[in-house]
Amino acid sequence: MIDAPPLKPGLRRRDYQPDAVGPLDGVRVLDLSRLFAGNVLTQILGDFGAEVIKVEPPAGDTLRGWKTEGVSTHWKIYARNKKSLGLDLRNPRAGEIFRKLIPTAHILVESFRPGVLEKMGLSPEVLHALNPRLVIVRVSGWGQGGPYRKRPGFGTVIEGMSGFAAINGFEDREPVLPPMYLADGVAGTYGASAALLALREAERPDGKGQVIDLPLYDPLFALLGPQAANYRLSGKTRRREGSRSSNSAPRNVYRCRDGKYVSLSGSTQTMAMRILQAIGRADLAADPRFAANADRLKHVEELDAAIGDFIGRHDQAALVALMEEAEVTVGPIYDVSQIMEDPHVVEREILADYPDAEIEHLPMHHVVPRLSGTPGSIRLPAPVLGQHSRDILQQLGFDEAEAARLISEGVVIDAALPLTEDAA
Repeated sequence: MIDAPPLKPGLRRRDYQPDAVGPLDGVRVLDLSRLFAGNVLTQILGDFGAEVIKVEPPAGDTLRGWKTEGVSTHWKIYARNKKSLGLDLRNPRAGEIFRKLIPTAHILVESFRPGVLEKMGLSPEVLHALNPRLVIVRVSGWGQGGPYRKRPGFGTVIEGMSGFAAINGFEDREPVLPPMYLADGVAGTYGASAALLALREAERPDGKGQVIDLPLYDPLFALLGPQAANYRLSGKTRRREGSRSSNSAPRNVYRCRDGKYVSLSGSTQTMAMRILQAIGRADLAADPRFAANADRLKHVEELDAAIGDFIGRHDQAALVALMEEAEVTVGPIYDVSQIMEDPHVVEREILADYPDAEIEHLPMHHVVPRLSGTPGSIRLPAPVLGQHSRDILQQLGFDEAEAARLISEGVVIDAALPLTEDAA
């Protein structure tokens, strides 16, 4: 077990709930995806009870290689509630095994470059011939059609070309990419909803399966709002404004006396006036430069200077307490160490510590969103490669001797056997 810093008082310790049943109980998902978007999609489905089978190549999902201090933390989080079937799909016999799984499944998720699934002999037409009600989610960078369809589609490029980076950061500096997997995460979340919409249609008496074309590009562009409409109306592109908003003022990040920061928002007229009262500047509320939102946006430099001056005379904790007393929308800027000790995070178990074989306690985000009647749950830890291969072969009708032969020949990867250099 890896040595880790001692736990501070804070996160609650939870155990996995292997017997929990969610609203997607009975739904089987075959996950052929790699990296982030597909794993987010299937983690959401798994959290709500779906049986997710990760079909992994001999080297395992690429996400296993994203490590911190030697631990595959991304895999442990986003492969929870999943089973691992190791298959070398380059081998025709592995393809035969996979085809036996298709009639048992409800949803299939893949993230190959467009055309690769067809080259594998697993086109949507072939899959639907085996299972007419199958929902097929095809994750890619740019989509299954269009001039960019064959381009590599990592989220970094999408975040640049979608318009996100162009509006992120400060006007006098270069555009800023997000420090996390934004395009993938947004696509994965959209994809989970889309899969369930299609599943609803497939479950109708006369329903059929269908193909969901899920690029990383489209969901992120949609999330950025009416930029195209605004450009058509004004002829202007949105500029980078740091932490300010082009829609309302005040809204910014401000530095406190102790060097810490707070975020503040006055998105409604009532809240904006309340902020001016709270900082002792009732005079500004009567000033025509700040009376209405449109006026405040025109004079945001002066407005920010007044608010920043007040905040800069207070330490963060005192400032937050003062503003909360005045019912002002303000909050401290946290890093993850502060999040893990925040009483709201602890009380709601937004994070909890789970048992882990490599580190004593593994912090994981709770199931999102929360359903009152049929909540999701964290039932299974992320699997080791091929952990469930034998069980799945048995379900498909292979006897022990056949399974052992497939494993010994490298067609199927089994967790009990170490990887050879050739297999890896």
